[in-house]
Amino acid sequence: MYKNFINTEDWSKSEIEDLIDVANQLKESPFHQNFKNKSFALLFLNPSMRTRTSFELGIQQLGGTAIVLQPGKDAWGIEFEEGIVMNGDAEEHIKEVAAVLSTYVDAIAIRAFPKFQNWDYDKQDNVIKSFVKYSNVPIINMETIVHPCQELALMMTMKKHLGKVENKKFLLTWTYHPKPLNTAVANSALSIASKFGMDVTLLCPNKDYLLDKKYLKIAEENCQQQGSTLTISHDIEESYNNADFVYAKSWGALPYYGNPEEEFKIRRQYAHFMVDEHKMSLTNQAKFSHCLPLRRNIKATDAVMDSDYCVAIEEAENRLHVQKAMMLNLFGEKI
Repeated sequence: MYKNFINTEDWSKSEIEDLIDVANQLKESPFHQNFKNKSFALLFLNPSMRTRTSFELGIQQLGGTAIVLQPGKDAWGIEFEEGIVMNGDAEEHIKEVAAVLSTYVDAIAIRAFPKFQNWDYDKQDNVIKSFVKYSNVPIINMETIVHPCQELALMMTMKKHLGKVENKKFLLTWTYHPKPLNTAVANSALSIASKFGMDVTLLCPNKDYLLDKKYLKIAEENCQQQGSTLTISHDIEESYNNADFVYAKSWGALPYYGNPEEEFKIRRQYAHFMVDEHKMSLTNQAKFSHCLPLRRNIKATDAVMDSDYCVAIEEAENRLHVQKAMMLNLFGEKI
């Protein structure tokens, strides 16, 4: 039975703390040979810059080989439905893809966004679950409906700047974007901050922009276990008040999932949720971050992005280190 990295729900707080400790060591001493003669298949069903670069380099820095594949572009398109007559665009089934890759490589990493057509279907996370079902090697989530690697980088960054994060006020704020985006990073930010006992505030324009009940429940249960709080707010100034860390992300309204034109009629009213200097001035000298990419002067102003309290670049760098720590853990390797 192989251990996978699909989400952080399956990992305890202490296990994640151990990963971050190793990541800090790797930040100081990046080059090792633990993965000599090991190979990794990185499958990108969606575009990437930070994820692809950090995984390729991270595997190389540990002595391994990364094979990047883009199904439907430089590799055959994959069918994931069971019992289907394959008369569409896909050329091969996940059963064969997973079986063959398992004979070639030591681990498979997947990046597969939802289709933005039917949330009840997309939230089942069928693509990565199919790889888990049919592969014989560890499976790594490079972002699907959650983004666990981003979670690790975010927590590594917060622990550096806040020290003890327990009961520090973490503000996850919705921000405007011209189109509805995946909820993955928001789901993950809510999960990891609550897992580490932070007092979490979720700020969004109205109830239509609440995250899926599953992730709200995860956050509620984490906060109960850690003795912290979860607050849902639609009040901008109240939410920013005394925050210790501000994390911004845009996402689509789930009641309008698959209907972007109707969703935009609501979304266009909320451009004022952009993170700016006034909002940050209400905080407890908070640090600000975002997973990137970020549209300047849409999600956050130039002044915020160029400030000394913006740690988005540091968080992006930390992706490299936490992912290496996570992969070493999957193979029981130490540095």
